[in-house]
Amino acid sequence: MAGTDYKLELLRKVPLFQGLGHKDLELIGRLTDEIDVPADKLLIKEGDFGHEFFIVVEGALRVERDAKLLRKLGPGDFAGEIALIDGGTRTATVTADVPSRLLVVGHREFISLLSHQPDIQIQVLQALAHRVRASEPAGVH
Repeated sequence: MAGTDYKLELLRKVPLFQGLGHKDLELIGRLTDEIDVPADKLLIKEGDFGHEFFIVVEGALRVERDAKLLRKLGPGDFAGEIALIDGGTRTATVTADVPSRLLVVGHREFISLLSHQPDIQIQVLQALAHRVRASEPAGVH
């Protein structure tokens, strides 16, 4: 894939980043590493603390909870985005189903970016608030 346009397109699809403009997405894109992983590579382990977020460029990942398959992720799908914010424990295990190419954003780098870019921080907080409202429609907000 040529250039970084595909990275920005993949980042734009992540709910946390949907309100960001092109320049802000470029800043996040600079934090993004592209890696190749073999089939059966453990990426996220349920119960462990999260330190990174993954976006599938090519290949497929499987998501399991309590050793039961929840879903499969393909190109454009992502896993671990909440770990970018809180570094908390993982709610599922994610493993490469086949050899895959992924974009990776680290928690520490992302938090550093947020501390220096308040506009990005506000957009991410608004996206999180939207997710909370959508997940608890009967809640008092």
